[in-house]
Amino acid sequence: MNIGFDNEKYINLQAASIRKRIDKFGGKLYMEFGGKLFDDHHASRVLPGFQPDSKIRMLKELQDDVEIVIIINALDIVTNKTRSDIDIPYSEDVLRLIDVFHGLGFYVGSVVITRYSGQSEVDDYISHLDDLGVKSYKHHTIERYPYDIDHLVSEDGFGKNEYIETERPLIVVTAPGPGSGKMATCLSQLYHENLRDIEAGYAKFETFPVWNLPLKHPVNIAYEAATVDLEDRNAIDPFHLEAYGKTAVNYNRDVESFPVLQEMMNRISGKCPYKSPTDMGVNQVGMAIVDNDIVCNAACNEIVRRYYKASVKDVKKGNGREEVAALKLLMKQVGMDPQKHPLRLAALKREETTNHPAGAMMLPNGEIITGKTTDLLGCASSLLLNALKIVANVEDVEVITDEAITPISMLKINALHNKNPRLHSDETLIALSISSAADERAKRMIEAMDQLRGCDAFFSVIVSNTDENLYKKLGINVCCEPKFERHSLYHA
Repeated sequence: MNIGFDNEKYINLQAASIRKRIDKFGGKLYMEFGGKLFDDHHASRVLPGFQPDSKIRMLKELQDDVEIVIIINALDIVTNKTRSDIDIPYSEDVLRLIDVFHGLGFYVGSVVITRYSGQSEVDDYISHLDDLGVKSYKHHTIERYPYDIDHLVSEDGFGKNEYIETERPLIVVTAPGPGSGKMATCLSQLYHENLRDIEAGYAKFETFPVWNLPLKHPVNIAYEAATVDLEDRNAIDPFHLEAYGKTAVNYNRDVESFPVLQEMMNRISGKCPYKSPTDMGVNQVGMAIVDNDIVCNAACNEIVRRYYKASVKDVKKGNGREEVAALKLLMKQVGMDPQKHPLRLAALKREETTNHPAGAMMLPNGEIITGKTTDLLGCASSLLLNALKIVANVEDVEVITDEAITPISMLKINALHNKNPRLHSDETLIALSISSAADERAKRMIEAMDQLRGCDAFFSVIVSNTDENLYKKLGINVCCEPKFERHSLYHA
C-alpha cells in the first residue's frame, strides 16, 4: 500500500512531547488517553503507514515510567454495555486489557469504577476483581457535575472519591470505551494530590481531530464520521485563536467544557497551565504526515466505509437512519459519491451477470477482482480464494476440489442442521490449509494471506458475521450493499 505517514517519526516525536509535559509538571502527569491504545485500526486506515500498535510502541519508549489505570463506568457494568468492534462487555474488556498490557510488559496499577452508587452488580464485579488480585477504587456520582465547581472541589465532591495510590510518574488513564469518566478521574486525582502537597498535572492524548490540519481536511472529517453516533463535531478552538492568534482544530465537547475545566484546575491547584483545550493535548500526528494526497484519499475512503457500515446497521436494526443522513453530508464535504465506488460497481455488475450475490476486492497493485456465489462456496469464500490465487501467483484452477468441499457441506446440513450448504470463508481456509499438506499451490496461497492486509472488499449483499469477522482478522476492510440476500424478517 502507498505510505502517507512516517510511523517511526511519529513515535519519536510523541514520546519526546510526553517527556516534556511530564517535566513541566514536576515529575507526575495524569494523561487521559482517548481512542484505542493498541488496536487503533481507524488511524491505520486514514493514515497509511500508521501501525495499529503505534501508541503502545510509543509508550514502550517510556515503559519504566508508565503506570496504567483502567476506568469503567458503573452504569456500563449494570447495563452490560458491549464493545461493538469485538462484541464483548466492557466489564470483560477491562480484564482483557489488563492481560494485554501485562503481556506487553506494562504495569497496570488499578481499576477505577466511576459513578458508583452502591449498585449490587458493581459490588459483585468489585469482589470478582478482588478474587483476581486486581486492586480497584470507587469514584462516586457527583451531583451537578461539572458545573457546580464549589461542590466539586470540596470534601463532598472529589473528596468523597477514593484516592488512587500510584507509583510512577506517567499515569496513563484509559478505558474500554467513551463515557467512562477518564477526565473526572484525572481531576479527582489532582484534587487529592494537591491535598497531599504532591505536584501533578493533567494532559490529553487524543489522536483525532488533528489540531494542525485544516478543519475540513478529510482526516478530520473522517474523525467526525467515526464518531457520528456520539454527535462529535470538529470546531476551531476559539480559546487558542484568542491566546496565540493561531488556528487550531479541536472538537465541540472539549471546547464547550474548557471554561469549566479551566476554573476547576484554578480551584484545585491555584492556577491552570492551559490557555486553550488544544494546549492540553500532546498530539504529534500531524507532524508525521509525509504525503497529504495519499492520506486524503485514504480518509475519503474511510468516510465511505462508515457510510456503508451505518447503512447496514440501519437495515439490520432500524436505528441508524440519523447516522446515515449525517454521513451523507460528510461525504459531500469531501466530494465522495458512494454509489459510484468502483468496488461497488464491480460487485453489482457480477451479481447482475450471475444472478447471485457477488463480491469485489481491490488488490495491493490496484487490480479489481470479483468472486461469485457457487453451489458450494459463498461469494466471500470465492472472492478470498480468487484474491489469494493472484497474490500467490497461482494459476486460475481448482485448488480445493469439490470432493474436498462436499463432505464439509454435508456435515453442515446433515449433522449440524444448517440450511446453507455453502462454505463460509473460515471453513474455506480450513479446507485450503488441509489441501496445502499435499498441494504446493495451496501452501503458497496460505503463505500469501498477509498480502491482503489493508485491501478493500465490497459485497452486493450483507455478508454473514462469520465472513465479516474472518475478513477483519485478515485485515481486509469490508463494505456491503445494505440489503439481505433473502427476503425474511429474521436473519441469523
